Amino acid sequence: MAAVADFYRGKAVLITGATGFMGKVLVEKLLRSCPDVKTLYVLLRPKGQSDVTERRETLLKAQIFDGLRRAAPSQLEKLVAVPGDIMQPGLGLSSTDKARLQEEVSIVFHSAATVKFDEALKVSVNMNVKGTQSLLNLAKNMKRLEAFIHVSTAYCNCDREVVEEMVYPSPADPKKVMDTVEWLEEDIIADITPKLLGDRPNTYTFTKALAESLIVNEKGDLPVAIVRPSIVTCAWKEPIPGWIDNFNGPTGMIASAGKGLMRTLLCSEEMVADVVPVDVPINLMITVAWHTAVHRPREMMVYNCSSGTIRPIYWHQVLNWGIQELRRTPMRNVIWYPGATFTNSPLLNNFWVGICHFLPAYIVDAVVMLLGKRPILVRVHKKMLKASGCLAYFLTHQWTFKTNNVSWLLDQMSEDDREEFHFQLKDLDWQSYMATYCNGVRRFILKEDDRLEQARRHMRMMYYLHHASRLLLFLLAWRALAARSSRVRAVWVALLGLLRQLLALRPVARLAS
Repeated sequence: MAAVADFYRGKAVLITGATGFMGKVLVEKLLRSCPDVKTLYVLLRPKGQSDVTERRETLLKAQIFDGLRRAAPSQLEKLVAVPGDIMQPGLGLSSTDKARLQEEVSIVFHSAATVKFDEALKVSVNMNVKGTQSLLNLAKNMKRLEAFIHVSTAYCNCDREVVEEMVYPSPADPKKVMDTVEWLEEDIIADITPKLLGDRPNTYTFTKALAESLIVNEKGDLPVAIVRPSIVTCAWKEPIPGWIDNFNGPTGMIASAGKGLMRTLLCSEEMVADVVPVDVPINLMITVAWHTAVHRPREMMVYNCSSGTIRPIYWHQVLNWGIQELRRTPMRNVIWYPGATFTNSPLLNNFWVGICHFLPAYIVDAVVMLLGKRPILVRVHKKMLKASGCLAYFLTHQWTFKTNNVSWLLDQMSEDDREEFHFQLKDLDWQSYMATYCNGVRRFILKEDDRLEQARRHMRMMYYLHHASRLLLFLLAWRALAARSSRVRAVWVALLGLLRQLLALRPVARLAS
């Protein structure tokens, strides 16, 4: 068996954030490619009316586990739900569960985090920073611990143009920030948040930087490594090409553009879109845990998992290849013919948002209300505007993420391991991947099947309607100009006369032939 998979033989693994996008892929990959792993403990909190047992069953019903369910259903029994909450003191663990984890666990993957860019500072600190501290404290008493892998983000140092694989000085003292949000009132915290964030655009990047600093200060002798993915997108090769389970980031852009809703976006199209397919950071994390445990680096290693310096794709390519695929394999019941433009001018983008998004939305909603139905289009566009506002900073800035440690780790792996735990981006065909991505959004997010005949007929109708409306708007604009200018009016009359002559010549030409 390959060295990486063999390392996990008989080991117990603890995973936080297992119900998240990356967490699901991590669980599936460990069960499939490390078949002799002993146990996967997943920290779950009760949610609504569902206890952790029900949440475990819901997790395993995800489509990515279908292959395991068919080929090796016994592997799924290795997933053990542990009641807990990353935001509670001591992770909310019972004394029995705490003792069991400290006795058995060898590898920890910490991927739980709030990824909402506009999350309130107190929530973000408690989950991303305090939760990390609680997990570190638990890990310090794990008798068998060999590797603690913390999932950060490449953008935790977005105040720098070049980001090395190192932990930079913290933007603030993590403990002081934790203490501050603990006792201050919510409205006061909201008032001081902009000053605390400084050059960082949101609480997510800020608290992720604090968490890294906290790890450096409090890890002691723990075998810790940090993996920093950039923008994580749908699966490239595994477990299912195109698999995605949320609207975050480019996924929401593809869904709204595919339905014909998104017509303009604030984005610098010549900049690098530093996206990575989800299976790339997952395979890297599994391999980093192996290397951390087996080779015991003298210093804590940091791995920037990004594509920009290895296999770059630019935002204008994302737009062009995406729109091309959305027209070729359309979504059902599109509102308008897919097409969008990027602009790096906030003023111009706001103008087009008003003209192309909200003006039609208000008109359609007014008609819908007159018909006695519930209007939704304006509300949808407001949500789109809020989501695009959160993304704007990352769509209009560019960074260089150094990936020397990632390249070095590849060299340490056997050929079999490089194949099974693939995270080499040099052979990624971005145009093909964008087609996979668009179809993944249609299939897994919008739950549409591959029967495209009706969707294509509707798309053709939208195509003719789109161009007819453009022609009508042009003629109306020209007619308005003609009413105001004698020169434009003369050109208008000449064009109409030429058109009449051409139409009159057609029967004569037909008789002559």
